[in-house]
Amino acid sequence: MRHMFFCIDGHTAGNPVRLVAGGAPPLKGATMSERRQDFLARFDWIRTGLCFEPRGHDMMSGGFLYPPTMPEADVGILFIETSGCLPMCGHGTIGLITFGIENGLIHPAEPGRVRVEVPAGLIDIRYEQEGNRVTSVRITNIPSYVAARGIQVTVDGIGPLTVDISYGGNFYAIIEPQGAYTGLDALGAARLLDLSPKVRAALREVITPVHPLDPTIQGVSHILWTDAAKGEGADGRNAVFYGDRAIDRSPCGTGTSARLAHLHATGRLGVGERFVHESYIGSRFTGRIEQTVTLDGQPAIIPSIEGSAIATGLNTIWIDRDDMFWRGFQVT
Repeated sequence: MRHMFFCIDGHTAGNPVRLVAGGAPPLKGATMSERRQDFLARFDWIRTGLCFEPRGHDMMSGGFLYPPTMPEADVGILFIETSGCLPMCGHGTIGLITFGIENGLIHPAEPGRVRVEVPAGLIDIRYEQEGNRVTSVRITNIPSYVAARGIQVTVDGIGPLTVDISYGGNFYAIIEPQGAYTGLDALGAARLLDLSPKVRAALREVITPVHPLDPTIQGVSHILWTDAAKGEGADGRNAVFYGDRAIDRSPCGTGTSARLAHLHATGRLGVGERFVHESYIGSRFTGRIEQTVTLDGQPAIIPSIEGSAIATGLNTIWIDRDDMFWRGFQVT
């Protein structure tokens, strides 16, 4: 049996985004969170087929547009990437909204604003447009917070590390320069790819953070290595590891949200202050703490992240059951 998917491909700040505009499976569930669980249970082969080789690669990510379950939302999004079906994806949202509006797939009730239901909750988006081109997307994200401080692990190849866990739509292990980790350039991409899964495995042995309102969101999935800014006008730099062999080419939207929550909790960034976040390749998002809130009784922030995306082409992809690699594969 041949399954056909019509895709709009592009990137947000250098990291790939694949909007699957045709071929989305019908999902069961009263919320996007429940639909996410249904997708994982019945249709995860679509994610692996579209994101893994030979139709994708280690960094591939994207998503589907769905009718929302919330009456106040304009559209729902289900995210897919090599690491799984995420509760929230910032760079993916910027790309999916950009491509959806530019190609007439999203029709906001209010021009310049889209309210989006994602598995992690409801997010508010403002966008700027010049002609048909969406030039900027600003996400006001879900509540973000620090879940744990001072987690100590010892990792082969780098030694002892003290790590904080922060949530911005996914759970991030935040590693600031310390000990044998003196900065991103001193490590380089190859060592980041070698060390990050070891750090994640060590953390999973000692802590499993769980979202206080949605227990399906749990566990450290991403590793965020921080560093001082490299380019003029930036406030900080990072490399985010996800999946099995991926370094985010963008500054990472949920990672930036988690970092803003972390900086606020440690007294280094206040409400209304801007934080220009630089990626490993030098691309940027602008983050800001919009307000403080409480999440099930614990301190949290509402962050915003602003960036832009570029479509690079159209792609019709077949997943043919006669293909021995119809589910995709990874080389580890």
